Amino acid sequence: MSYETDRLRDRVAVELERARDRTVTLTEAVDDGDLVRQHSPLMSPLVWDLAHVGNQEELWLVRDVGGREPVRRDIDELYDAFQHPRRDRPALPLLGPAEARRYVSSVRDKVLDVLDRISLDGSPLVEQGFAFGMIVQHEQQHDETMLATHQLRAGAPALTAPPPPSSAGAVAGSVLIPAGPFTMGTSTEPWALDNERPAHRVEVAAFHIDRAPVTNGQYAAFIADRGYDDPRWWSADGWAHRQAAGLTAPQHWQRDGDGWAATTFGRTARVVDDAPVVHVCYYEAEAYAAWAGKRLPTEAEWEKAARFDAATGRSRRYPWGDDDPAANHANLGQRHLQPAPVGAYPAGATPEGVHQMIGDVWEWTSTDFRGYPGFVAFPYREYSEVFFGPDYKVLRGGSFGTDASACRGTFRNWDYPIRRQIFSGFRCARDA
Repeated sequence: MSYETDRLRDRVAVELERARDRTVTLTEAVDDGDLVRQHSPLMSPLVWDLAHVGNQEELWLVRDVGGREPVRRDIDELYDAFQHPRRDRPALPLLGPAEARRYVSSVRDKVLDVLDRISLDGSPLVEQGFAFGMIVQHEQQHDETMLATHQLRAGAPALTAPPPPSSAGAVAGSVLIPAGPFTMGTSTEPWALDNERPAHRVEVAAFHIDRAPVTNGQYAAFIADRGYDDPRWWSADGWAHRQAAGLTAPQHWQRDGDGWAATTFGRTARVVDDAPVVHVCYYEAEAYAAWAGKRLPTEAEWEKAARFDAATGRSRRYPWGDDDPAANHANLGQRHLQPAPVGAYPAGATPEGVHQMIGDVWEWTSTDFRGYPGFVAFPYREYSEVFFGPDYKVLRGGSFGTDASACRGTFRNWDYPIRRQIFSGFRCARDA
């Protein structure tokens, strides 16, 4: 067994444990009544997410990679996300909290045994530990979903975290990204998912992109200028949704004297003016951008601004370079339960001075979610391909609730343009 293989096994084990520790934190923070309760029809009960991550781990790592006997074949249908809409899941005969905990623990024991014995090269599914990395990312993605469920639950606060760092200096204005091609996507990132592949050259016209996400203070100015009441700023679909949903401000905002307050994980406080606005849908972002005389960036523009190194002509893994994210680079991993003020992570900025493209808030782009040229579904169509089309918009960059294992310069998220329970914000762009 080689030194490199040992290191890979160790890394996989560490990442599996980190994901599980976070799952435990999110599920142990509340009592069993909260675990089985549905806090919003948009979200599953937390206990469903708990058993679901175990079931996916069993399907892929115990049965498929490991070739072992099933742990609980009888529950496969209950935890198939495509079989039951979220709103219907509380009515299913789900595993109770104690049984779900025993189940995921039993699955993990078998997975660690598989990890000790399996070869991590050969088939594409196990090459460089891909299947294990896929499951790590799957659990971390559900952890972020569970964090969003915590944001929607009523009652006393259940989660705590220190505040994010303060801004290291004002960040304003935009930067010019020159015209030209760049390499978008990846063919070399070992744990990249199918929709990030393959790497391909994209020609992008010159454009300006804001150095920071739109802040609460900037968004409040849009509201004060009656932006929600003026159809000039809204697309036809956006205006129809604004009226039907009665949108008047970001989700969780409420008036507070002459300003705004927001409720965040059970605590209500004045919004931080220089922190990125969060919990806005695509249509709200689109309307603000039009009001500001700008637009949302395309996905290719966003990625070029985040990754392209004009000095070398290559695409970096992250805005700051190729090193994995450290605590001084980005607000990731639920270390803080809110976005950080703009300028709080100067070490994470691009060489051109574009800040916080990783972490803090998912950023809406104007691009529909589709496969790249040469896309091949792997290892199953339901991860990406079934979502391709005009119904979903791409979000990029991750949020304060996204783990570093599930966030890269190439990582793609997607959702309906009406969604805002997710940790979504945006930045603006304009033509050069």
